[in-house]
Amino acid sequence: MLLHLPIVLLTTLSAIPVSDQVPKFDIAKECRFEGGASNVVEHCTRDETEALEKLQAEWPQFARADRSACLAESTGSGFKSYVELIICLEMARDVRKADANSSSAGQVRPPARPDTSVLDIRD
Repeated sequence: MLLHLPIVLLTTLSAIPVSDQVPKFDIAKECRFEGGASNVVEHCTRDETEALEKLQAEWPQFARADRSACLAESTGSGFKSYVELIICLEMARDVRKADANSSSAGQVRPPARPDTSVLDIRD
């Protein structure tokens, strides 16, 4: 049984190395890749820079597994985006919090039911 342990460990390792540092993307290059008018490039650069600053402040709070998964997702298409990375990490964090809250309450709340009442509109 222990013979399979190395195989299990190897399959759970991420193909993308994740460090304790925010990854480095070339914002100017990525925004030029989007092309378009100069205002599009400026908007992209501003958004990516703001996302990078937020990531630098919050990076340690995100789970290592989430950083790895989100890094793979935000760079998989060839375009590397801090905006996509921070959105993915925030969603993963929020899901973890919601899961922790529902499990600490000892029950899972059923999804909200839509209002099925029918309005009777008559003249």
